Amino acid sequence: MSNVESLVSDWLPLPDVAELLNVSITKVHGLLDERAVVAVRVGERNIRSIPALFIQDGHVVDSLKGTIAVLGDAGYTDEELIAWLFTPDESLRGRPVDALREGRKTEIRRRAQSLAW
Repeated sequence: MSNVESLVSDWLPLPDVAELLNVSITKVHGLLDERAVVAVRVGERNIRSIPALFIQDGHVVDSLKGTIAVLGDAGYTDEELIAWLFTPDESLRGRPVDALREGRKTEIRRRAQSLAW
């Protein structure tokens, strides 16, 4: 099990993402292409999946795309940025992904931008 697999408890294979978002699998691939979400291969079957917490109330977490862009600009791979989002941070009283889900994107993006320096 990789580090990212141990940090993220619930994964959604891409067909499950399509079902939750009520869109086609082609649209899910489009979301991956436009970097609104990222997927990594997990589990013994090595299936491309996204963390379940990237979906909230039937939609992709609104502030995720911009945060992915900032972390990508800082040189993070998809696996590294998922690990960063899911690693507990005492100063946040939780994980960056939880802060994004709560609407605290400014603080998370500021922290992500500082990683590039």
